[in-house]
Amino acid sequence: MMDKLYFKIDHLHPNKGSKKGKSRLGRGQGSGKGGTCGRGHKGAKSRSGFSKKKGFEGGQMPFQRRIPKFGFKGNIRKKIVGINLDTIQNCINNISKKEEINIVNKEFYLKNNLTKKNDLIKILGRGKLHTSLKIHANQFSKKALFSIKKIGGKTVFM
Repeated sequence: MMDKLYFKIDHLHPNKGSKKGKSRLGRGQGSGKGGTCGRGHKGAKSRSGFSKKKGFEGGQMPFQRRIPKFGFKGNIRKKIVGINLDTIQNCINNISKKEEINIVNKEFYLKNNLTKKNDLIKILGRGKLHTSLKIHANQFSKKALFSIKKIGGKTVFM
């Protein structure tokens, strides 16, 4: 029975010499890392609590200060969400046949999770509509306008 090797989970351990102990700094000259503990002599890096600032380039003029800055970018930009004609057609197909939809407006977009409350809407021309609709949006692409008018629909700018 003792001839065979049995591996038990509580007897597993790494091979001898494969795990090296952590180097302990500042524990005397005999350890090889005594005295200055591998930090050299003097200077900020040798002191405790030192942390280099973000973007610090060793005293050289930092990148964010040597690049010229100009212009103004306002924060109050509204997001324009593009919605394709095929997406609108899919939403109409998914709604039950009992409801007949003639108008596609902000409520329709919100109900079908196509936009959020304050988003601007642009209708794009991918796909085709199968029913004539009155579509409300902030912007329309040329292809979308052509496709909507071709089928007999109307476009209303919000």
